[in-house]
Amino acid sequence: MGKVQIKRVYDAALPADGFRVLVDRLWPRGISKERAHLDDWLRPVAPSTTLRKWFDHEPERFAVFRKRYLAELKQQSVELAKLKAVARKRRLTLLYAAHDPQINHAIVLKEAVEKYVSSAKAAPARTVAAKVSRRAKTTRSKSSGKSRSKAGKTAR
Repeated sequence: MGKVQIKRVYDAALPADGFRVLVDRLWPRGISKERAHLDDWLRPVAPSTTLRKWFDHEPERFAVFRKRYLAELKQQSVELAKLKAVARKRRLTLLYAAHDPQINHAIVLKEAVEKYVSSAKAAPARTVAAKVSRRAKTTRSKSSGKSRSKAGKTAR
């Protein structure tokens, strides 16, 4: 699995950044597309304009912002899936323009991507275990003493 990291878009691009994605809704001021060295720009995974303006990078609002932003991310499954697919294969750098590296939406987005990637790796094992468990649950009907198959048909 690749690693997910966050970085200001104004910081120098490095080969170690891997796949670089701008995750802001607005283009960052004072930076050219050439200088940004982007592989993609996913505006839909950024917070809505309403939420961004409400938050206004106020530290005391971050906890509520985080909850609201995670709820918004649930509506962006296609775009979020793109990030998750990249993160499973290689390093993913989420680029943001906010000044504060401790309080910004990229932190929340990084958590969401990492949570999904780590749970997706475990999912196949759980799926296989569930299938095995269902197969093992060939139950005997208490009243008739006959076995039941998966389709619910009585076996003799």
